[in-house]
Amino acid sequence: MKNYRLIAIDMDGTLLNNDLEISPRVINAIQEVRRRGTQVTICTGRMFASAKPYADQMGLNVPLITYNGALVKNSQTEEILYERSVPLDEARKVINKCRKYGFTLNVYINDELFVDRITPEAERYAERVGVTLNKVDDLEELLNQGTQGLNKMLAIGDEEKLNKMRREMVEEGSKLYITRSLHYFLEFLNQEATKGLGLKAVAETLGIKREETMAIGDNENDLEMFKYAGAAVVMGNARDEVKSYADYVTSSNDDDGVAEAIEKLVLGK
Repeated sequence: MKNYRLIAIDMDGTLLNNDLEISPRVINAIQEVRRRGTQVTICTGRMFASAKPYADQMGLNVPLITYNGALVKNSQTEEILYERSVPLDEARKVINKCRKYGFTLNVYINDELFVDRITPEAERYAERVGVTLNKVDDLEELLNQGTQGLNKMLAIGDEEKLNKMRREMVEEGSKLYITRSLHYFLEFLNQEATKGLGLKAVAETLGIKREETMAIGDNENDLEMFKYAGAAVVMGNARDEVKSYADYVTSSNDDDGVAEAIEKLVLGK
């Protein structure tokens, strides 16, 4: 059993069960490992505003890795440790592509969510993550105002059509990091906004070696942190292509997979 000093945990499909709650067993495992001196942080594609209530529930006072690594910010002091924004010229290309395909598009600026259409998909998303939808007339015009702090863009739609748009953008030389956290999401970020780079920033700030880190996740956007971490734990509910990156495959998010991994690999139970 290795001495892991930092555990980074994805949220949806990992830390949270299918009711979007942290189970008592998972909370107990996290509390016990923290009492033993291991740091625990959240590493998610969600907004900081959406991740913070869960961090507060667990009593965390560490940098949270949000927007897939585009914003690393302390859960209590709100000090920004690492930040990378989407280039505006690339953002305009995403807007035009989403218009072509008719996708709902979320645009995140300075930890606020903007849309130009209130669609059922947008409403379900906002309800799921517990944030407010800010309606604007034109997302391109919003960008034309010279907005800084463009954290992320997220298209919501049919998986096959999202994959088609992704292939088009890659073939056209997109300079963005493109990933997904759910099969009906496609996310667009700065090339230096990955969970791996976010985890690296947190580990180095805390003086923790790469081999002393553990990452727990379930989807494509977790692959970069799996590559960085000393140990990669993949949830039982993940797709097979994600499990191929695992050092250990744990139970599903509805069967306390995070707790199982921590108990076995860190606590030695």
